[in-house]
Amino acid sequence: MAKGYWVSAYRNISDPQKLAAYNELARPAVEAGGGRVLVRGGRTVAHDAGIAERTVLIEFDSFEQAVAAHASEAYQKALLVLSDAVERDFRIVEGL
Repeated sequence: MAKGYWVSAYRNISDPQKLAAYNELARPAVEAGGGRVLVRGGRTVAHDAGIAERTVLIEFDSFEQAVAAHASEAYQKALLVLSDAVERDFRIVEGL
């Protein structure tokens, strides 16, 4: 079965305090959904139209598990806290 991944590329962080509050709620929601953080911030080299801002990569055992974790009540509460604090490109993708 192909794994599922959450890929978040942040374009702008306008409210670091809201992002920190989101992280406090999102971390246990992701773990409860079976997610494993592979990348969170760290060094970045951007190419083409990329922006060298925060990048997050989370792995799940399946694409379906990744979708379900995003739809979970716990993660949706985290998103409410995040609200307009960031501009990001968030995708759920299926691995090979």
